[in-house]
Amino acid sequence: MDGQENSSTSIEMPSRPWLAQYPEAINWHATFEARPFQSLLDEALVRYADRSCVDFLGHQMTYADIDHMAARVARGLQDLGVKKDTKVGLFLPNCPYSVACFFGILRAGGTVVNYNPLYVTREIEQQVVDSETEIMITLDLDQLLSKLTPLVGKGPLRAVIVAKLAACLPWPKRILYPLVKRADIAKVPNDPAFVPFDQLVANDGRFDIVPIEPKEDIALLQYTGGTTGIPKGAVHSHASLVINADQLAAWAPDTELGRERILGVLPLFHVFAVSVVLSFGIRVGATLTLLPRFDLDQVLKTIVRKRPTMLPGVPTMYNAISSHKDIDRADLTSIKLCLSGGAPLPIEVKQNFENKAGCTIVEGYGLTEAPVTHCNPFVGLQKQGSFGVPMPGTSIEIVSIEDGETVLPPGERGEVCLSGPQVMKGYWRRTDETKAALRNGRLHTGDIGYLDEDGYGFIVDRLKDLIICSGFNVYPRVVEEALYEHPEVLETAVCGIADDYRGETVKAYVVRKDGAHLDEATLITFLKERLSPIELPKVIDFRDDLPKSAVGKILKKELRREEMERDKAT
Repeated sequence: MDGQENSSTSIEMPSRPWLAQYPEAINWHATFEARPFQSLLDEALVRYADRSCVDFLGHQMTYADIDHMAARVARGLQDLGVKKDTKVGLFLPNCPYSVACFFGILRAGGTVVNYNPLYVTREIEQQVVDSETEIMITLDLDQLLSKLTPLVGKGPLRAVIVAKLAACLPWPKRILYPLVKRADIAKVPNDPAFVPFDQLVANDGRFDIVPIEPKEDIALLQYTGGTTGIPKGAVHSHASLVINADQLAAWAPDTELGRERILGVLPLFHVFAVSVVLSFGIRVGATLTLLPRFDLDQVLKTIVRKRPTMLPGVPTMYNAISSHKDIDRADLTSIKLCLSGGAPLPIEVKQNFENKAGCTIVEGYGLTEAPVTHCNPFVGLQKQGSFGVPMPGTSIEIVSIEDGETVLPPGERGEVCLSGPQVMKGYWRRTDETKAALRNGRLHTGDIGYLDEDGYGFIVDRLKDLIICSGFNVYPRVVEEALYEHPEVLETAVCGIADDYRGETVKAYVVRKDGAHLDEATLITFLKERLSPIELPKVIDFRDDLPKSAVGKILKKELRREEMERDKAT
């Protein structure tokens, strides 16, 4: 791989303050076996073959069912010429195919490339060319297939495998769907390059075993995107993914193996869901209750009907659930574990959800380049506003923003830097970006944060989001936390905008709760008691909604783009 580096080299820390408060049942010094990622399914099959693996809108598939489909996918892909390192894309919403095909690609020796189904053709083409994706797996939905058709044969993409959505629906939806949703079903081109999924898996499932070097061979190309810059492919080895699953299993020692139910509404094409839904779920023999997208009413009904025990999510998701008009009549008592990631968790959002659901949300930390690196203990000292302490075998340092090398003491703000076995190998075909991100054995995250005396980490903001007003640093998260304290604020984002006098000034984008009549003067008066004059928003933009990524993260990049276009027009 061009630009590949191994970032798993352990750094000797001057101290590990988190060890004094580390959960008693968890060993930070634990080591984990590097093995092929597909071994997770092999191991689960031995223990949980007849137990439910996937529940998709009521359609149940056991671990044996998923294993059988994955084996036939592997054989079919090898018959199509897939060999070691062949890039195979998944262009899918959450569904049984997402799970079986992920493992099937790896069993065939290929590398999974995750694609966001919301991307337009231009964005897909850019990723296809960059990743060298040869085969894509998708559904027979016009909104998906129509984006891929123009790309077949144009570049590296030589085949598209088309699966029928109706085939993974329960009876009688399986029969009714093609009739009721006829307009949504794609007309598949009469072209050998478009392979029906049924044809792909029409085999005995006896695939050729491909030798894997877990620490070297690439399991996943996970592209950044949605918040900053041009997407880059983070290269994850088999070892980085499977060890992260082991770390999560160790972090939750009270997990009932083979009995948990995880609500998978986070999209499986996102690295957070790959770790906390797919990898961890299969590792502990859980039922993955998958939903194809975040629909608030459907999510609440699914929680009531399916009784999930685990609900991983992002702050906007928890905020939406606790603000639902019927939340007081919904029984959420089955949920015993909520893990929040993807973005900082505002204290008000955390408290509101916990009051409604009766369970605790623990905040964690990770990024595309290192899926889950930190978490507050499920049992033990939890700190509000903190993303917790490192996973076993993982280290954190706060490094000077000025020189990028000096390690700062507790309490001082700097760039969050990480090391551990779950860190990526590098960026695909990005030599310079890899060298910039992986320096001296550390992953430089671009996040500003600090450690307290107990080794708990706190994110202040993204380095790129920092607002500099008249030479003073303003951290958007501080302003956002103050805004969330107002009872009529549903969602908010804070950005810096150009200002002739200050260089930058603070602008707040605010979504009111239903029925609220909050105005700018009232909100500014409220904020004056909570913020310094330099932090106080000079502009407040009330909106009906805010732009979000597929995983639910508020896209400040889009807000800044709007401001730039507005400036050009004036």
